[in-house]
Amino acid sequence: MLAIQALAFLAEQPEELARFLDMTGIAPAQIRTAAHESGFLAGVLEHMLGDENLLVAFADSAGIDPADIGRARSALGKGA
Repeated sequence: MLAIQALAFLAEQPEELARFLDMTGIAPAQIRTAAHESGFLAGVLEHMLGDENLLVAFADSAGIDPADIGRARSALGKGA
């Protein structure tokens, strides 16, 4: 669920979403389908974890500890 929230957060920020799409190579039209795959969702969290400013902004927005994102990433396994 946290990864879906993170994806929604990215979608609200066009520049961040564009950067994520560029880095992953996924087309915007494929996001809905990809969002059903744990590997993709792990990649969303991995992206957050790789950018401290984005990580903190998302954690603040979601009202969570940034460490929760790392725990959620670990829970999704190594599918990214």
